[in-house]
Amino acid sequence: MRKTVATTNAPAAIGPYAQANVIGNLVFTSGQLGMIPETGELAEGLEAQTRQVFANLKAVLEEAGSGLDKIVKTTCFMADMKDFAAMNAIYAEYFDGEFPSRSAVQVAALPKGGLLEIEAVAYIGE
Repeated sequence: MRKTVATTNAPAAIGPYAQANVIGNLVFTSGQLGMIPETGELAEGLEAQTRQVFANLKAVLEEAGSGLDKIVKTTCFMADMKDFAAMNAIYAEYFDGEFPSRSAVQVAALPKGGLLEIEAVAYIGE
């Protein structure tokens, strides 16, 4: 059975999709931009957007009963791959050495002019 996840602690969906879905003990998040939930505006610059992406992912995962420490796979969509090293350095701060599997790709554009979007798959439980 599927459970839809929604929290006001992350930006509301800007289209016909859920912030996340839970199937069994797995959480599948939609891509999170570096949008500030209270304003709907993007944080300024890549570093701030990367940190906001993780704040948004954290909020969605916690609403689902999971957390950043339970992420097993991420996909990072970047507007410009030249930002990879800066994103990667911040990304590493959010994990304790047990890194999830990851793909990182450059895309032609992201919603609202975002510089980065990350989606995740995480588990619930121990």
